[in-house]
Amino acid sequence: MENAEFIEVLDREGRLLAAAAEESGTAAKVPTCPDWLVRDLLRHTGMVHRWAAAFVTEGHTAYHPDGGLPDLDGAALLTWFREGHCHLVDTLSGAAPDVQCWHFLLAPSPLAFWARRQAHETAVHRFDAESARGGTPTAVGTDFALDGIDELLHGFHARSRSGVRSEEPRVLRVRATDADDAVWSVRLSEGPPVAERVEAGDADCEVAGPAEQLYLSLWNRLPFPEVTGDASVAALWRERSAVTWS
Repeated sequence: MENAEFIEVLDREGRLLAAAAEESGTAAKVPTCPDWLVRDLLRHTGMVHRWAAAFVTEGHTAYHPDGGLPDLDGAALLTWFREGHCHLVDTLSGAAPDVQCWHFLLAPSPLAFWARRQAHETAVHRFDAESARGGTPTAVGTDFALDGIDELLHGFHARSRSGVRSEEPRVLRVRATDADDAVWSVRLSEGPPVAERVEAGDADCEVAGPAEQLYLSLWNRLPFPEVTGDASVAALWRERSAVTWS
C-alpha cells in the first residue's frame, strides 16, 4: 500500500471512530478493552494522533514524550479528538516525502512509517469504539488487514519489548484463508519472536481464518477463527502479546 492509501484509511477510520463514540456516549464500556470506557479510548487515541503529528511537524529526530491525556469529556472531548485527527491527516497529507523525523519500526521513510502506523492504530481503536456502540463493525479490507499482520509480526513483535517468549522453542503458523501466499511462520523462543512470510517446516500450532479476523485476533480484539495443533501456543500469544503504551 502507498502512503496516500494509508492516509485515506486513517482519515476514514478516525471519522468512523468519532461517530461510533458519539453514538455510544463517552461513559460506555469498551468490551474489547475491558479497563476502558469510551472516554479513555478517545483520550488515548487523540493523544497518540497529536504525538505522531508532532514528530512530522516539529522534526524531532529522537524520541519525544507525548503531551499527556486531556481532562475532557462529552462533547468537548469529541471535538478535541476530531481536531487532533484532522490535524494528523492534514500533516501527513502535506508533508514532504523526504521529511526526516524519529520513528520506531523499519520503514521506507519516516513518512511511510507514520502514515502506516497511524492508519493501523486508528483502525484497531475504531473497532474498539464500534464494539462499545454495538452492531456490525466496519470492514477494513483484505489488503489492509494483511499489511497489519505484517506490521505486527515483523515490526512490533520483532522488538526486544515483545513479551511473547517461550522456554521451549515453538512455531506458530498464521494463515489467511482468503488470500494467496498469506502464511507466516512465527518462531517462538526465549528471545523476541522471529516471523517469516513463508510456510517453513512443521508448526506446533496454526491459527487460520479470513485476513481481517486474523488481524483483529492477533491484536487480541477477537478470538482466533480456527486453531489446530497445540492450542497452548495460541493461548501463549493471547496471554503475552499485548502492546502497551508505556
